[in-house]
Amino acid sequence: MATHFGRLMSSSPSLGSQLRQIAESLAREAGDMALSGRKSGPLTATTKSSPIDMVTKFDKASEAMITEGLAQVRPDDAIIGEEGAAKQGTSGITWHIDPIDGTTNFYFDLPMWAVSIGAVDEHGPLAGAVYVPALGEMFSAARTEGATVNGMPIRVRDNNDVADALVCTGYSYRISEREVHAKRVADIVMKVRDIRRFGAAAVDLCFVACGRLDAYFEEHLHSWDLVAGQVIATEAGAIFSDYVGNPVTPAQVLAATPGVHADLIHLIATSGPGAS
Repeated sequence: MATHFGRLMSSSPSLGSQLRQIAESLAREAGDMALSGRKSGPLTATTKSSPIDMVTKFDKASEAMITEGLAQVRPDDAIIGEEGAAKQGTSGITWHIDPIDGTTNFYFDLPMWAVSIGAVDEHGPLAGAVYVPALGEMFSAARTEGATVNGMPIRVRDNNDVADALVCTGYSYRISEREVHAKRVADIVMKVRDIRRFGAAAVDLCFVACGRLDAYFEEHLHSWDLVAGQVIATEAGAIFSDYVGNPVTPAQVLAATPGVHADLIHLIATSGPGAS
């Protein structure tokens, strides 16, 4: 592995490109392992933050594979992983790892799950890869260097009509908040083309990036859900904010093609419980 990464980095013109290629390689390795494991037979799962927040042995094996790979090629970087990986660093780079984003989909053998690996510096998301093994698609990007799927450049959809927007959302694992969001979605669906719910934030963001969706919004994510998809969608031309137009945080994520971003802020503000 070290030799392979050495070749990758020697030909890379920037730090962002180096980190992007590392993320791609590790995401593919971990994702192919998890896909092979999923196809080998029935799974068992435990739960974490709520009865519907699942984890499998392949989530943990994927995270271990990724962190071991990073230890070889980027030993001075910090790491934050969904399944508990935590490491302090000295390089100024922090990796945010979701070893299987969409574990419920993975468990039920639905294709919408991914390995998401993103790197952050002092300015924010720098590089990342989101690999969707069941679809055979590798999304990646580095800051100022564009976004691709399987090596081909991608851009958001050119759409200025919110009534024509295909919008995606997700529901919090916090059961008490699902009713609030369901009422908001019930209002919004009447004012856009339609709404989808795929169940994996990183995949949703990449689908905005390549124009399969016009927008995605969700609350109560974590950094590992957001970082890789954010740099990919941003480089593809998406606009990110919270629900009122302030800088995005994992607590509130709205990512949209520029032509409908402001309209969606308005729809979110005027939809659901208490809306006028």
